[in-house]
Amino acid sequence: MNPKNIPADIKTKSIKEAQTEIKEIIIDLEKSETNLEKSMDKYNRMMQLNLHIQEQYKAELKKIRKNDPNKKDPKAIMQKK
Repeated sequence: MNPKNIPADIKTKSIKEAQTEIKEIIIDLEKSETNLEKSMDKYNRMMQLNLHIQEQYKAELKKIRKNDPNKKDPKAIMQKK
């Protein structure tokens, strides 16, 4: 799934708001007996929310690294071991 395909209403959500919506979707999917098409739509929305959260974390990590150049890249550290 491409981050460019995330709907605008999801892009404006905070991480906490996106997590809350994911929890609500999971609860709804577990308790309801909706048809397959509606379930797939909810699942796809949940995946878009998850991708949005990942993108937000990546952006925050970039800010942290930019503000503290002494922070080392975790991948580089792991490769040295």
